[in-house]
Amino acid sequence: MSQTPCPNELVLPPMADVVEIRRLEDLQPFRMAWNALLEETPRRSFFMTFDWFELAWKHFGQQGQHDYRLLVIRSEGKPIGFVPLCVVEEPYRVGTLRTLTYPLADWGAWYSPIGPDQTACYWLAMQYLANQERDWDLLDLRWIDEQQAKLPSLSAAMQAAGIAGEIAPFRETFVIEINGSWEDYLRSRSRKRRHEIRRHLRFFEKHDRVEFIRHRPLPATEGDGDPRWDLYEDCLQIAAESWQGDATDGVTLSHDRVAAFLRDCHEAAARLGMLDVTLLKLAGKPVAFGYNYHYRDEISGLRMGYDPKYRHLGVGTVLLLSSLRDSFERGDRRFDLGVDDFNFKHRYRTKVEESKRITHYPISDLKSQGVRLTQWAKRVVASR
Repeated sequence: MSQTPCPNELVLPPMADVVEIRRLEDLQPFRMAWNALLEETPRRSFFMTFDWFELAWKHFGQQGQHDYRLLVIRSEGKPIGFVPLCVVEEPYRVGTLRTLTYPLADWGAWYSPIGPDQTACYWLAMQYLANQERDWDLLDLRWIDEQQAKLPSLSAAMQAAGIAGEIAPFRETFVIEINGSWEDYLRSRSRKRRHEIRRHLRFFEKHDRVEFIRHRPLPATEGDGDPRWDLYEDCLQIAAESWQGDATDGVTLSHDRVAAFLRDCHEAAARLGMLDVTLLKLAGKPVAFGYNYHYRDEISGLRMGYDPKYRHLGVGTVLLLSSLRDSFERGDRRFDLGVDDFNFKHRYRTKVEESKRITHYPISDLKSQGVRLTQWAKRVVASR
């Protein structure tokens, strides 16, 4: 692989190169190196674990829905970073484009190469991609943390490789920072909101048949890893009875298209000690659920829902507030409510964070240039 000289401020590791993995069965030798590097990766989450990537490849790559590949960044033959990628066919007005992107698929809010030296990973990955025969129409890296990725360096890496990228906002995610005590959090809310929170939580005091359950197992390596399939089935039951049961986008817990994948993820998250399930029962009946993953006391909200027959009791809100209060008592640090823009997130979040995307439109690809022109026009209209 020939390399364009990098900027003076970027010092590449010695004897650096890139190896591309294109077969699922070739992943296993990298498990231990991946797990070690993940501990040093910014914004790490369950979605960035070896196990999650392997399962995504197994369920969606093996079925031909996506074309997965892994770039192994090496120094002196030793892995120092991993760049998971996939090619997804996406519809646009100009037609269907093959998009090379991260495999996250909006399950979470953030993604990046695996490893501490993000700049070197990006630089070497871009140099490698520029030297390969292109089997994609659009390069679109999404869910990027602007500070951690050092976007100017990423942009420079792409520019030097001849695949110049355009930076744009991507998604907003709603976050509750868990600092101090529960009372500190309440004091940070408006008087009206404090009254609302306390009113909902009095639900427990008024109903002696209400049960709040939180299952967060320790890893299997510490003698636990219990998936509590009974709780998972309760979550599925509630999801099927709510609006999620009629959803057609294939991203709800109860949807057939992702059911097997999410079951395998549930087992893996429990085994790794990264599962966080909350449930509210009324007279023994499950009425609301919160399904999350966590990594080092940072929670990634995946899905939540409630039985519409109990909507008048505010069971969904009661469960969320009970979970949040419990997180303060446990010493969690952060609860990412996810990217869907629901009204309740505005009421309880403490901050909004925005991820970025960087996109390369090959100049020789007419459909890609058509997408670029359309997106430029949308930005112009939005700025007026």
